[in-house]
Amino acid sequence: MKIAFVVQRYGKEVMGGSELHCRQVAERLAERGYDCTVFTTTAKDYITWKNEYPEGESRLNLVKVKRFKVKKERDIQSFNEYSDWIFSHDHTREQEIRWQEQQGPLSPDLIEALKKEKHHFDVFIFFTYLYYNTYWGLKNVDTPKILVPTAHDEPPLHLDIMKEVFEQPDAFIFNTESEKRMLYANFDFSGKYQDIVGVGIDIPGSLDIKDFLRKYDIHRPFLLYAGRIEKGKGCQDLIDYFEKYSVGRPELELVLVGKLLMGLPEHKRLHYLGFVPAGDKNAAMQAAALTVHPSYLESLCMAALESMAAGTPILVQERTEPLKDHCVKSNGGLWYSGYEEFEAAVDLLRKDEKLRNRMSENGRSYVKKCYSWDIVIDKYRKAFEFLGFDSD
Repeated sequence: MKIAFVVQRYGKEVMGGSELHCRQVAERLAERGYDCTVFTTTAKDYITWKNEYPEGESRLNLVKVKRFKVKKERDIQSFNEYSDWIFSHDHTREQEIRWQEQQGPLSPDLIEALKKEKHHFDVFIFFTYLYYNTYWGLKNVDTPKILVPTAHDEPPLHLDIMKEVFEQPDAFIFNTESEKRMLYANFDFSGKYQDIVGVGIDIPGSLDIKDFLRKYDIHRPFLLYAGRIEKGKGCQDLIDYFEKYSVGRPELELVLVGKLLMGLPEHKRLHYLGFVPAGDKNAAMQAAALTVHPSYLESLCMAALESMAAGTPILVQERTEPLKDHCVKSNGGLWYSGYEEFEAAVDLLRKDEKLRNRMSENGRSYVKKCYSWDIVIDKYRKAFEFLGFDSD
């Protein structure tokens, strides 16, 4: 089978959730003999969509990558102002289309390439419902189409043009049951193939924790956050809570791993490590007292699953249903709403070793059962079979 993926950014330096998700699925399918090609842009940064990768065809691991220039960079301030207006005022379809173009990444060349090459592929898989390349790509491809929405219950989802997005695909691959429930309340999926799949997570072996601690001058115990460090991910709340919690608890540290997109306060027990190799990230997760996932908007959260795979309990924002579902289904974590619950949960997970050990075992078992790569790839094969292709 020849499979085309369509995603807004793609590359080993692109570590965003849906983009990394797409790359991992493409590479795992390619390892199993599928002919995989990715249609994407030359953008590396999702804020500006600035052209940084070279245009044209390349190869990353076993996957062919076709990159197309972004016609216009995004002015995030004017885009946010227009978004605030359109989400709070009556408006026309044309104004929603204008919003979609400002959202970007605006790459008409990518859409033209999809139109020209659509019959060279058996299946197209689009990642993320939100962007220009998905909206126009789905409209211009009549080959069998799968959408991996990676959707949150956020204002753009309720624009009228999003009904056009969800009408187009022949099949849907959801990340979680809660994402599926949320989308069912907004769109009609009658007659469409659907499955809850997510992404595969590898279970790390025993790692050299002492070497990690020494390398980064970290002292235990510590809380860990891994992901984009920005207010939109709840990181300001986390830092505020940590500063309040650490008063009178001088032994606790907070470690942040990922791309920094906000200012950080001066705090001697707050450590920002930047991007770290995968082995170091896994060691950080194994060494942490717990990992905290404060985002209000997630459709899956690979970092939470990676933490459970590493044997570390998770603490998540209660209002984020997919994260809370992970905790409920796995018995591998707790959730909080407000500082008092955050404080109580951290105290409990730090002090009750028996509970920690049980949650550690539960979380790892949950990931093995639900998010192994064999299970994920088998579910993609079933989707291909529904669309008329022999999985062999």
